[in-house]
Amino acid sequence: MNAVFTVIFAASLIAVTIVSPESFLPALMDGAKTSVSTALTLFCVYAVWTGLERLAEKSGLERLAARGLKRGAAKLFKTSNEAACGYIAMNLSCNLLGLGGAATPFAVKAMGELEKEDNGFAQKLLFIINSTSVQIVPTTVIALRAGAGSLAAADIFLPSLICTAFSTVFAVGIYLAGVKLWRT
Repeated sequence: MNAVFTVIFAASLIAVTIVSPESFLPALMDGAKTSVSTALTLFCVYAVWTGLERLAEKSGLERLAARGLKRGAAKLFKTSNEAACGYIAMNLSCNLLGLGGAATPFAVKAMGELEKEDNGFAQKLLFIINSTSVQIVPTTVIALRAGAGSLAAADIFLPSLICTAFSTVFAVGIYLAGVKLWRT
């Protein structure tokens, strides 16, 4: 992938140098400024949510929420592994809050636990749910829109909720139907 981006950058460099050489450096600097601003915005969002997650962990709220999601996770993912259910519950709660980056470590830990019991069904299902980005509150997108100067950054809320709900239900339904067909 690095080679592809290098070729694209080199081709763009050559094209801009030929067509408008005086605009290359300002465009390059503007892109760097935008990328730093976006990275800083994401850093702040994740810092806040990671801090809140730490507070929830220390106060026991995380365990309480995970306990509530564990039963459903155990049934949906067909596992009795307590550690895996806990990691899945935390992964799902982070994803529901729109924090895909914060959910990733929990997914990796859950996959490791599921690997120990050779539960390929649960691993695939967790991958599908994470890929469809199930979320109730798209905090990262709202923060990026606000950081970019949107006057109505939260307008993405309802369309995001509808899309992620539909895509998750559809993908999980297709997977479960495929598993059922495969077993018969």
